[in-house]
Amino acid sequence: MDFTNPLVYGAPCFIAFILLELAYSKTHGDDDLYEWKDLFASGFMGVGSAIIAPLIKLISAIVIFEFTYELFNPVVDGVRTNIMGYASFGYAWYIWLLCQLADDFTYYWFHRANHEVRILWAAHIVHHSSDNFNLGTAVRNGWFTILYKPLFYMWMPALGFPPEMVVVCLGIEALWQFQLHTVYVPKMGFLEKIFNTHTMHQVHHAQNVEYLDKNHGGFLNIFDKIFGTWKEYDENIDVKYGVIHAPKSYNPVVILTHEFKDIWNDVKKSKKFSHALMYIFGPPGWSPDGSTLTVKQQQRLFKQQKGHNPKTAYTRPN
Repeated sequence: MDFTNPLVYGAPCFIAFILLELAYSKTHGDDDLYEWKDLFASGFMGVGSAIIAPLIKLISAIVIFEFTYELFNPVVDGVRTNIMGYASFGYAWYIWLLCQLADDFTYYWFHRANHEVRILWAAHIVHHSSDNFNLGTAVRNGWFTILYKPLFYMWMPALGFPPEMVVVCLGIEALWQFQLHTVYVPKMGFLEKIFNTHTMHQVHHAQNVEYLDKNHGGFLNIFDKIFGTWKEYDENIDVKYGVIHAPKSYNPVVILTHEFKDIWNDVKKSKKFSHALMYIFGPPGWSPDGSTLTVKQQQRLFKQQKGHNPKTAYTRPN
């Protein structure tokens, strides 16, 4: 069966909603919600992704997903059969739900890996590098992330989900992720127990120490809760968006590459091969001498300082 990627229709809606939120913020006293240079930088990132993504996704669907599907689901006696012995999945409504759930599970680990493996963080940091949280930030996507993202999803066509179904579910996930990037939707009551909501995503984009590396989920928050990365939005905390080591530039090239440059500089100064590998594949902030700290180390220190004296503000290491 042939399906159209929902992002084909989503892209013009993205622009419309960004303009709508921009106009609303400027007419309701929220002049700081959007910064023009930042918006243009985010827009450039989004346009670049929109140009590159279709090419990569075409390769993903036709080459990677299709090859994997054919390899693990050969036709046996006229029936598409998985190598584990069952008939490959069709297009029943419940298969779509299972595929979307599998997509959400995969998205969680893909997203979490982008925060916990430095070379992947170097690609993903583009999305977090803005100090603003708005629908414009939603399209601020790194161009290199698209290159390895399909590899996380290969298990789905291998299991028997048709490649075009996987691509559609990826598109639906992206639509949900876009609309999460707004401060104008408050907590949503009972839905907060199930779904990854707008306030939860504000937590995800915050650089406050207690909020770092939290809420990686797509549609649902169950995987964050199961695997220990869920954090509820606290209205008493003054949220500061962005990243600790920001590029401090609106130049698209700097935004795209600054963390890769930092990795290269760290690798060059490494005295051991194992240290060089950790600078590349270890968690962001890792250092052999503790001169820089990982998120987990920062959060442990934060808890220690907070426990020692609740009135003492956390001092983040450089």
